[in-house]
Amino acid sequence: MSDIFEQPWPLLITAVVILIILFLFRSIFPDRRRWWQFLIPVLIGAAALGLDWLVQTDLEKIEAVIAAVSKAAEAEDCQRIELLLADDYRDSYHRNKQQLMSHCRDRLSSPLIDKNITTVFSTDISSPAATAVFTVRIVFDPQSRVHQNYMRIMLMKIKINLQKTPDEKWLIDRAEIVEINRQPANWQDIR
Repeated sequence: MSDIFEQPWPLLITAVVILIILFLFRSIFPDRRRWWQFLIPVLIGAAALGLDWLVQTDLEKIEAVIAAVSKAAEAEDCQRIELLLADDYRDSYHRNKQQLMSHCRDRLSSPLIDKNITTVFSTDISSPAATAVFTVRIVFDPQSRVHQNYMRIMLMKIKINLQKTPDEKWLIDRAEIVEINRQPANWQDIR
């Protein structure tokens, strides 16, 4: 069943069905027509859009974290990346958050990424933890060493684990590289 907080479509479809029923009712019983009857589907439609806009679900928050870390890497902004990582971050290559941030500052000190295009494949949420698998198509900056010597575009598949904080934010506590250009890979391959 669809969650009305994730997608407005169930309530919008309900509003359209009620509008059709309302037209039928008004044509069968013309003496019971009232001006306020059209407010019912309008209010349901407004509620659908309002709920979708006002309430941010865990899935939407996780997708926002993935988009934010992708944009931060694109902007070569290590401070923004650091804010999206949990204090107890570790992965198969970095022992802790500080080691990852040192690696990040080293790699992003010169122009590297021109554009990131992120596509989320799957998200498994079992609050207060979640796992997301996504791909990032990285377009390297024409001034970067990678673009000039190796490749212009790279496709990277990444698996991240996230944890929910007490203030309902999601932070990355583990990130693993799964594939590079559709070939099995890991952190060792991008040293």
